[in-house]
Amino acid sequence: MQALYAFAQNDDNELPAMEKNLIKNIDRVCELYIWQLSFLVELIEYFRFRMDEARQKFLPTQEELHPSTRFVDNRLIQQLQENEDYNQYHSRYKINWAGEQEMFRSFYNEIRSSEEYISYMNAEKNYYEDDKNILIKLIRAHLLLSETLEIFFEEKNIHWADDYSNTLLMVMRTLKSFAAKQDASTKLPTLFEDEETEIEDKAFASDLFAKSILYSDEYSAIIALKAKNWELDRIAMLDIIIMKMAIVELLQFPSVPVKVTLNEYIEISKQYSTPKSKIFINGLLDKLIVEFREEDKIKKTGRGLIDN
Repeated sequence: MQALYAFAQNDDNELPAMEKNLIKNIDRVCELYIWQLSFLVELIEYFRFRMDEARQKFLPTQEELHPSTRFVDNRLIQQLQENEDYNQYHSRYKINWAGEQEMFRSFYNEIRSSEEYISYMNAEKNYYEDDKNILIKLIRAHLLLSETLEIFFEEKNIHWADDYSNTLLMVMRTLKSFAAKQDASTKLPTLFEDEETEIEDKAFASDLFAKSILYSDEYSAIIALKAKNWELDRIAMLDIIIMKMAIVELLQFPSVPVKVTLNEYIEISKQYSTPKSKIFINGLLDKLIVEFREEDKIKKTGRGLIDN
């Protein structure tokens, strides 16, 4: 959708170059995921830095001389720092947080005064699951809604703003999957189940992108006919793109169930388009599905897909 919107906005775009860029941006989601994991590692290191700094004060307090190292010795973070897969990705993407000390100082102050951190630090005992849970709680309470961190990543890659929350959910799933006796050779989860799935999914994305452009004029005309009382130039561009993509899936992708297509694009419209878009898009697609079926244009193949 984002790639099609960019294509529509720029007359100088060439399809092969845009397709290549689309696949490149899919791969960059993995890069964002590693950056977000590395943020947690760097955050712990910043806490350690402030702890060491406090010890070296001219007149440190007893608490500063003998601080609790529970948070900075987080066992899951130690596992992550030793993980071979993580370190390979970290080197490949040349991750470097130099110059971001002010941002970490802000998170440091915010987290230290938070209820979840104080409760964790004051607990009588500390188990591996506690180390895991505090990281997940901090992500939910301080990172998921952080405009500061989201802007930081958006400045690195404009597309990362839309991927920010989803990749943090991937980070949380990764943390949940870690086990106390996990060794350094354990592989991190990937965007794709395996190499075959990666090839298929990227091919699907590329094909959907190309066909949405190839059939653009034809499907614009179909939308215009069904959008009674609405001129096409009065409909939000994003709504038109969403509907075109849905029509492409309905007519050009026999393996995708009709219900899946309808539900998926309604959800996309709710997330990205205007408040009224969901009702408009849902109504128009419902009418088109009825018409396409009457004209026998929807050809779904595969077990269980004929009537779906």
